[in-house]
Amino acid sequence: MSMQNKPQMVEAVMFFSERGGICKQMFFTEFEALLDGVVNMPEFADQQMRIAFVAINPRLLIRSAVFFYLDFDEKGAPDTGWNIPLQHLSERAGRGPDLGAGPIRLACRSQCPVSWHQMHLWDPSLAPGHNDLVLLRDAAKRNNLGLLVEDDSTQALAPERLHMASEDQWYAPDAPETAAAAAETMDKEHRLKTAQLIKQQRLRISSLSQQHEEEVAKLKLASEQQSKSLQAQSSELRKVLHQQQELNASLKAQLAAQALGMQSFREEMTAQMRELERHARTESEILRVQFENELHAKIASAVANYKEQVAIRDVELAYRNEQDAQLHGEVARLKHERDELAGQGGEQILERLAALGMVFVVYHPGAGHLTIALQDIGSYRASPMAYAAAKCFVSEEQYQQWLAHYQQPSCQAMLPSGQRCAIPIDRVDTPSRFSVGDSNCCERHKAASRLRPVG
Repeated sequence: MSMQNKPQMVEAVMFFSERGGICKQMFFTEFEALLDGVVNMPEFADQQMRIAFVAINPRLLIRSAVFFYLDFDEKGAPDTGWNIPLQHLSERAGRGPDLGAGPIRLACRSQCPVSWHQMHLWDPSLAPGHNDLVLLRDAAKRNNLGLLVEDDSTQALAPERLHMASEDQWYAPDAPETAAAAAETMDKEHRLKTAQLIKQQRLRISSLSQQHEEEVAKLKLASEQQSKSLQAQSSELRKVLHQQQELNASLKAQLAAQALGMQSFREEMTAQMRELERHARTESEILRVQFENELHAKIASAVANYKEQVAIRDVELAYRNEQDAQLHGEVARLKHERDELAGQGGEQILERLAALGMVFVVYHPGAGHLTIALQDIGSYRASPMAYAAAKCFVSEEQYQQWLAHYQQPSCQAMLPSGQRCAIPIDRVDTPSRFSVGDSNCCERHKAASRLRPVG
């Protein structure tokens, strides 16, 4: 084999499909060309792909692996803001399982040497039958990339170079020291394999625990948001019902007053008609007709008056609705102009900095170092607390309460004297595990809050 064809360590990238298998493999140089925009991947359009960066030795065995995410847009081009140093993470990664050439260097979400890249990594599945590390090992063995393999075949010796040992040297003496050394070697290998197996199981348990905590935090946040939305809708409906009840009561009072007035007027006219009937029937008939005409005229006048008032109210209401719509449109337009004016200066500078490869990293307690994409700068500037709370999968209110506890971990319960308990307590480092009334109270007040009757 010539020096140009000597096998060397090779860096490659393998894509995982949604079904769990490996759907594409490429050399790391080809992956760099993909990131530079030389080629696109239309089959991954509008998807977030799970990818593994691996280093393969000349015997087709994996020595290191980095599991990371990469987003593709609708055209199949990779995210331009992606900037994870894969080779650096691979060199600084911790120990992982043995895939045939000793423990590998493994970088994933639960074992990341650089904390601010942790959110862009993912944990491989180690479940029996669905082990992602086994998939990588088998893919490397299949050698679909066509790597140069080291020749392990034993060089045959010529017969004339073989020599026969004397008979007294055919069998090695059964020395006790040799047997003890062999037993010690086997015991050492057994302990090493056992330690590697324990480390692999701990990695799997850590991965499952973190996934479970993230799912619980997401469900808890969704439940709180849905509860707030339902409470707001209920309050709005109660307000509308109260207004309708007040309007109905007002109309009933008006109708009762009108009925009372008409009743008194009818009684007065009836009395006049009876008084006139004593004088003459003809005059009574004339008065009766006149009474009915006047009554109908007044009723018609009252009805016309109320109809006119209702029409005026309808016109006023329509005019007010039109003004509200115009005002809402004007407010929306002014907000849009404000956002455009605010973004004309700063966003251009941010785009230039991002084009130069600068990464916007902030630190928030509980969320750690967050890498902010250029498109998220506006939302982060509007509300840093809400942005950090969303990354921790909690509401902004809970994050603020946890932050006050994190900065001063003391009991917040009120004593009968009106002062706070203020006894130092254990700090809860994760916002999603923080619970008001439990995590920020000492054991005595925590027990008292559990025993307090509900309602």
